[in-house]
Amino acid sequence: MRKIGIDYGSKRVGIALTDEAGLMAFPHVVLENNQSLLKEVIKIIEENEVSEMVIGYSLGRDGQPNEIHKAVESFMTDITLERPIPIHLEPEQYTTQEAIRFQGRNKDTDASAAAIILNSFITRKK
Repeated sequence: MRKIGIDYGSKRVGIALTDEAGLMAFPHVVLENNQSLLKEVIKIIEENEVSEMVIGYSLGRDGQPNEIHKAVESFMTDITLERPIPIHLEPEQYTTQEAIRFQGRNKDTDASAAAIILNSFITRKK
């Protein structure tokens, strides 16, 4: 039961995948947030036989959904129309900073943040 984790950003979108058992998340790829994003995510879902999605829930410092979360909601609708799988929201505050602390800032930082989001979800569900 493989899961996909997404760290959605206005410029880049980090993608993580679990092992086949759905027990541990690993960074997969960083995609540009452009017109082909939906198509690329659907392809990853299909190629990896993903059965669930976890997307970082983005809140502002005031605890309310921020501007990026509005884009996330639209993205979730588009995914559901193309590939109806369960979608879960997981708080994502400071996951990018956590990824940078572990590995430094590099081209895979957003994928590592997605893995942190996905692992948080898995741990919370145990």
